[in-house]
Amino acid sequence: MALDAQPALLTNVTLFTELMNRLLNTPDHLTPLGVFYGFSGFGKTISATFAANRHGALYLEVGASWTVKKFCQMALKELGVVPAKTVTDMVEQLIETLAIETRPLIIDEFDHIARMGEKSVNIIREILDKAQIPVILIGEEYLPSSLKRWERFDNRVRSWVAAQPASVSDAKRLAKMYAPELTIADPVMEDMATQANGIVRRICHGIETVREAASLKGLSEVELKDVADITYWQTRPAARKH
Repeated sequence: MALDAQPALLTNVTLFTELMNRLLNTPDHLTPLGVFYGFSGFGKTISATFAANRHGALYLEVGASWTVKKFCQMALKELGVVPAKTVTDMVEQLIETLAIETRPLIIDEFDHIARMGEKSVNIIREILDKAQIPVILIGEEYLPSSLKRWERFDNRVRSWVAAQPASVSDAKRLAKMYAPELTIADPVMEDMATQANGIVRRICHGIETVREAASLKGLSEVELKDVADITYWQTRPAARKH
């Protein structure tokens, strides 16, 4: 999903912003660590990106192929710091820089770091403890149970927030963002949201499909009868026989 729109009113954007605000106001005797988790397609990343822009946070999306060294290198690059040669020195650079800048840190796809094991998770804990900045981890639905393996990390989490499936109201707001030239009737958006099962990406595909169909038919208003002959998004194609 494109991130050029302003999704301020989407449910998960609101939840993420509330989480960020809570961590920013964490008392000194508590750890400003939060976890935002949920199923794929619920719009976690767009929520995090919106909050990162609003609060000037350092946002990192961990790649599946990354190591801890790569994580440190990318974080320092984003901070405009030339990375040292060793992981130990780079962690010190990160702590010093983040502590001085007091920027919140958002780590998306944290599941990849969790899969690296305890040592990697503890490096994040060290950065959190010493830099004393708000940190939000983003991951899939099972991330909380995954972190439970490491008590010293798990008990630092101040807030666990579950991303919610997109509601009909969210679908209507997305339609206004991505097809502002159209008036799409409420029953269409209700039908689309139901079929999407709360997946934001599917709703976005559906809106674009409706927009294309309306353009072909010369419509500025779309009723349920106008989309009766279309599917909102393509299903996975069956394997072909040769």
